[in-house]
Amino acid sequence: MQSHSFSQFRLCNTVLAAVAEQGYQIPTDIQVKAIPPMAEGRDVLATAQTGTGKTAAFLLPIINRICRGEISTGGGSPSVLVLAPTRELAVQIDTSAATYAKGTGVTHAVVFGGVSKSGQITALKSRPQILVATPGRLLDFVSERRIDLSAVSCLILDEADRMLDMGFIPDVRRVAKMVKSQRQTALFSATMPPQIEALARDLLNQPVRIAATRADMPIDEIEQEVLHIAQADKTKQLLALIRDRSMFKVIVFTRTKHKASRLAKQLGKQGVAIDAIHGDKSQNARQRALRSFQDNRIQVLVATDIASRGIDVADVTHVINFELPMEPESYVHRIGRTARAGAKGEAISLCDPAELPRLRAIEKLQRRKLTVNRDHEYHIEPPSDKPRAPGTNGSRPGGRPGRRSKRGRRRAA
Repeated sequence: MQSHSFSQFRLCNTVLAAVAEQGYQIPTDIQVKAIPPMAEGRDVLATAQTGTGKTAAFLLPIINRICRGEISTGGGSPSVLVLAPTRELAVQIDTSAATYAKGTGVTHAVVFGGVSKSGQITALKSRPQILVATPGRLLDFVSERRIDLSAVSCLILDEADRMLDMGFIPDVRRVAKMVKSQRQTALFSATMPPQIEALARDLLNQPVRIAATRADMPIDEIEQEVLHIAQADKTKQLLALIRDRSMFKVIVFTRTKHKASRLAKQLGKQGVAIDAIHGDKSQNARQRALRSFQDNRIQVLVATDIASRGIDVADVTHVINFELPMEPESYVHRIGRTARAGAKGEAISLCDPAELPRLRAIEKLQRRKLTVNRDHEYHIEPPSDKPRAPGTNGSRPGGRPGRRSKRGRRRAA
């Protein structure tokens, strides 16, 4: 296998020093494939999951091009625009820009909704060369004439499939009409549904198509298991998992904001150090919860899919799907929050009978079955599986599933 290093990309010494300071030595697959065409100013259409290093794949060559004078930065307006679907992801990208641009003099700023505009207006007065933004707040500032996009010669769309899910594609098209027609455009997406393919055809010019190999996906370093369980028993089982396995750094996913808040309240009453992030919480509250999780002041963070975008915590040991997502691709996004930077991780899914179609879709996407854990108090046999003779699998006469204790004895339902 060919060995790679960041020196092969002909990055300037200051950028290489910033990379080395982070302890990065071997570029990931998406970085090996995306950095060269990005550095040449070509358009890029890339398929890459969260956790594959895609942020560095577009930021490093862009910062390098600015340093080399290959991207014009005169006039005080941004020359590079990075669009992200959520506040958390926008903040993460801006933080990465600060890391990679250290010592280069390249300026950057981030704007996003859900917080006061005043601080962001102040940041814009520094005339950032790289602007990271969510579509809604960006268009607000454009309409207020606080941001001029006419000088943008590099447009990057990150997590385009999530922008589609959140209804931002019309806004993305509006923004694309405001930047230079002769520009470099890069689109990164975990999946390529027809709507994203159509967007790419409209916005990109003869792009280099890139796909991160599965070997580069964090999913391959994650031990995955599923517990078949009744919906009513999930909270008790979640508490048992956290305690029995001495879990410390855990992200628990729910499908709804209401469930996230309720679950955090229920486990908090049981003495679990826990908080939740979702769309109904203020941006400041979400950032406080995330900082507490990063700093080990809480052990469990409950999140919805959209609110979790941009969570980049290096040492998450477990991801628990309290509820399975509607789309199988979201499952991959979720469990990719663990097993970062080559570490091992565990993903546990609690699946009630109504969620079986979602489980099968996840297994089909991965082309493998999840390991079924039957050694827990609330196990039930899924109704779609072929039943055994009564009394051999915890089923009661008539086919109604019973519960099996850790010692294998049946309990009343």
